[in-house]
Amino acid sequence: MGPGMCRRFFDRLFKIAAASVAFAAAPFFWAACTQGDDGPIPVSAEDDSFVGTGFFRKATLDSGAFIHLVSDTLFINLDSLWSYSNCALKRIELDASNDGGSLVISPKIIIKSDGEDCPSPFLHPDTTVKLLLDADDVSGASVLRIRNDEGRELDTILLRRGRFERDTFAIYVDSLFDSVSALPLRTKGSPSILKVVDSLTPRVFYWRPIKSECGLIVDKCGSVVADTIFPTVWNMSDTALVPIRKSCALGDSTYCSNNRWVDDSSSIGDVQERTDTLWHTSLYYVEEIPDCASMNSFAFDAFSVGRKVNFAREIMVPDESETACGPSALRDVFIYDIGRNRVFPDSLDADSLYGLWKSEARKIK
Repeated sequence: MGPGMCRRFFDRLFKIAAASVAFAAAPFFWAACTQGDDGPIPVSAEDDSFVGTGFFRKATLDSGAFIHLVSDTLFINLDSLWSYSNCALKRIELDASNDGGSLVISPKIIIKSDGEDCPSPFLHPDTTVKLLLDADDVSGASVLRIRNDEGRELDTILLRRGRFERDTFAIYVDSLFDSVSALPLRTKGSPSILKVVDSLTPRVFYWRPIKSECGLIVDKCGSVVADTIFPTVWNMSDTALVPIRKSCALGDSTYCSNNRWVDDSSSIGDVQERTDTLWHTSLYYVEEIPDCASMNSFAFDAFSVGRKVNFAREIMVPDESETACGPSALRDVFIYDIGRNRVFPDSLDADSLYGLWKSEARKIK
């Protein structure tokens, strides 16, 4: 802003201030002008000094693992952090306190300004802090919590004590698992596979018989019987025409070649019903695990009956000093729903399912 523009700016400013006197006390104005080559106006004077605390609005806890052991290194990610300016951030302190079985971490943003200006924003990008916990700090604590300066809880993480045990194995799934009449059925031992019938849905299909005559008899039988050739796929919205053919009553003699049957559309019978049942089944992986253990990882290859299925899993086995349990529907049983590809969630249904698994006598040898 040049000298002329600056003078006109202040003239206009003083006129506004004078006009406001008629309505209220004159407001206080502070302004400054600078020549184009003066550089930026300093935010703070050289002798300004401020010591205090800043704040943050977001925080997350992460150990890089699904299950966090107390001996693991923990990372605290702070975001939306205010410290007046980047130059004013002196240090970040981590205060820890035990609150009824929970270890509470309260970060403090210590700031100190000595008049030095920074072109960076007041809100810092995310800041990651590494935290190494002593055994005395986490004594008796099963949960780690982080709170900000307002006492708001921003994130929690479960603290576990124990060791990891990894294993790979194969389970043979017999072809009987495709037979619903054999269910419930499970493989031998633990771990094992369990297949059960969840529910049944009755259905009714409608069909009309149509007479079918043989155009060329290959081998005439001594006696023949009517043979209803039902379709392999039914449509609930249509009434299917089902040919009624003849076949030899005795032996394996052929009455007619398959490609010589001719349907007679002038001879169609009345509508009839064919009842059917839709079987809803589920397939589970069941394993008895140590009390209060947790599954850290679980994987298996393509699943099909009549072959071996490979599994790989890693279990966290708790120490005697462990105070937490789970997460699992049952304390000493791990159940995985293979069809839905998820851990079995409901403890009441899991207890009933485990009882069925344990009492089932038809184990495949």
